[in-house]
Amino acid sequence: MKNRRRNRKVYAEHSYWQSYSDMMAALLLIFILLIAITLAIYRQKTNDLDRTRLDLSTAQSKLDATIADLELSKSELEKSNEELALSLAELQQAYEQAALTQEELNNAYLEIENAKQELTTTKQELQDIVGIRTDIIGALQSAFSNSTMKVDAQTGSITFSSDVLFRYNSASLTAESKETLQNIIPKYLDVLLQDQFRDYIAEIIIEGHTDTDGGYQSNMELSYERANAVADFCLDERNGLSETEITQLQKLLTVNGKSWSNPVYQKDSAGNPTKEVDMSASRRVEIKFRLKEDEMIKKIAGILAQE
Repeated sequence: MKNRRRNRKVYAEHSYWQSYSDMMAALLLIFILLIAITLAIYRQKTNDLDRTRLDLSTAQSKLDATIADLELSKSELEKSNEELALSLAELQQAYEQAALTQEELNNAYLEIENAKQELTTTKQELQDIVGIRTDIIGALQSAFSNSTMKVDAQTGSITFSSDVLFRYNSASLTAESKETLQNIIPKYLDVLLQDQFRDYIAEIIIEGHTDTDGGYQSNMELSYERANAVADFCLDERNGLSETEITQLQKLLTVNGKSWSNPVYQKDSAGNPTKEVDMSASRRVEIKFRLKEDEMIKKIAGILAQE
């Protein structure tokens, strides 16, 4: 009986330590499991961290490349802005120049329009005197129809032989020549200075000419002096012109000496000029006129040249 109780007691104590050992083994196992799990988690976290670092490194590279691209784009943008500013400046300059050109073009159009108006006016004036030369020449030919003095059918001029008016190498009118001039000059100038024609006359010209004998300068002086002697005769009211006609003539009269610059040549049997100078015919004094239509023609030519 006592042995049974003792054995039960011993057995009971042995069972308690066994449970404690099992518990400690279990705790140790749990601790080992925790360490294993912690190591696994640590390894996982380390791998994740390495992967994150790799991703960050890749992202940093991409970010650096992006920043480089942005810097390049910024540089290109600044360059584009400079080019744009330059283009705007050129555009502004071109606009200003275009505005100036348009103004110049408008001025040119205005000048052309003014020239056209002036041309129209001048043409109208010219039309008003078309045929007046023919009328004057016709009137002169009628006035001299019974005279030995011939009126040039093309120019309306009359010609005096210097041999008739002057002695050799002289510029003084002879008494006989004065009588001739008194019969001819007033008749010629009366036609040019009458109201019907006077306003169309631009100039009445007295020209002296010599032959080719002698020097040009000396003949120039002689030809001018002879023409001037005829002009003095015309302006002397004792020789046929009225005071009013003399006043009118003074506004129109021009005296020229031509020396031997325009000689008269001999003609052959067929009436064609030869190379031989007609010395007698070359010594002459011509009286002719110039119409205002000549000035108008020059004026029109000038306007057309400007256009």
